[in-house]
Amino acid sequence: MHTGKATPDAALDRGWLLGHFKEPGDPRHSEDVEIKWGVHPKGDERAQWVRGESRTALQVLISGRFRLEFPGRSVVLAEQGDYVVWGRGVDHSWYAEEDSVVLTVRWPSLPGYRADGPDDQSGRTSVPKSV
Repeated sequence: MHTGKATPDAALDRGWLLGHFKEPGDPRHSEDVEIKWGVHPKGDERAQWVRGESRTALQVLISGRFRLEFPGRSVVLAEQGDYVVWGRGVDHSWYAEEDSVVLTVRWPSLPGYRADGPDDQSGRTSVPKSV
């Protein structure tokens, strides 16, 4: 069993609360699913588009206003509980129109996607942003 608080716990691992990258034996270790508590200040955005995604994802707005960009379409999550699901192979990016908190669930949890950049949303390598 593990208990915690999403905001401080997420800050320890770039937002990720559960996934293959947690230590084996930790109840938060999973090879089936990844869960992220993303806290994004207004103006925060992906440094580059995610291309060639090989997982399915669900993103739910907890608070704020958050825009996701897909080829030929923008989706704005504007009210608490708004969500979007996209499948494998769907390129995407995002932008926080207001201070926002979003819950992301991705499956499966695949090694090799963990990024070294601070704004990891997709798990793909991203370019660190200067603030």
